[in-house]
Amino acid sequence: MASLAIETENLGRIYKIRGSKKEKKIRKELVALQDVNIQIEQGELFGLLGPNGAGKTTLIKILVTLLAPTSGWARVAGQDVTREPQKVRPLINMVSGGESSGYGLLTVRENLWMFSQFYGLPSKEANQRIEQLMTMVGMADRLHTKSSDLSTGLRQKMNIVRGFLTDPQVLFLDEPTLGLDVGASRDVRKFILEWLKADKTRTLLLTTHYMVEADDLCDRVAIINKGRVLACDTPAALKQRLQREVLFEIETSPLNGLTAPALEALPEVKTATLAEIEGGARLNLALVSEAALAGVINILTQKNVRIMHLSKREPTLEDVFVELVGRSMAEVEEGGENG
Repeated sequence: MASLAIETENLGRIYKIRGSKKEKKIRKELVALQDVNIQIEQGELFGLLGPNGAGKTTLIKILVTLLAPTSGWARVAGQDVTREPQKVRPLINMVSGGESSGYGLLTVRENLWMFSQFYGLPSKEANQRIEQLMTMVGMADRLHTKSSDLSTGLRQKMNIVRGFLTDPQVLFLDEPTLGLDVGASRDVRKFILEWLKADKTRTLLLTTHYMVEADDLCDRVAIINKGRVLACDTPAALKQRLQREVLFEIETSPLNGLTAPALEALPEVKTATLAEIEGGARLNLALVSEAALAGVINILTQKNVRIMHLSKREPTLEDVFVELVGRSMAEVEEGGENG
């Protein structure tokens, strides 16, 4: 069995929130993480999948020694993040999506070289790595461009290079494709896989709320919501748990007031999620058996809702999330969940 790159036991984090002036003596608590237990093996690409505010960034901040846990413990590369942060930091690196790093007046090469010196990389080796990595992300022609002149997508690619530049044992990517267009996101994902393939001792922890990203990239995924890990396994195994259910997707005309709870009240309907689309709605249903579909069609007919398209489909990580949480990722984020 490979050695563990990351390990946590009963890890928790509680934020103290001050009340208003009238409530000086009242201190509220926000539970950001609670009893998080994960084990990530060396060489894994491990994903934390959850909505914004689920606790993903809080967990990463603890693992990279930027935040102390309230309870439990964590080890990264065999070192305790609380007791031995100075031993952890040279072995890791972190990149957050959407961040603006570097100095705008410096060129891309100058920014990356400066960062390499913080880690003590020899100048010649640093410049070689900069050129190699910039070529891999398709930015070799931007080495001498001021970072302030880069587009958002190119600036984020530069940040990605910064994370890989020190060749860390464990790399943390917190929503690395946030705000990127489809092409740039694809380039970043391809780069991540190539980096891991080149050295089987490298480990990468990725946080995302993009289901496809987690499914395509990760060896294993932990689904997290409200600071708790609800499930942890390979994407295939997580989806397999839903194979006992029958999944349908139905596109309809406007729903005329029909709600998800009304559908879920029908016999043998386990979950129902609704999403508005142009000219109507999309229903995703998890049924105990195909026979339950008749009841759904009947209530649609009663509401004068026309069925435009109906298809049976394979389960996705979104379906797993709905089963565990009771709502879709989008519905949780719209509800402003904390964690």
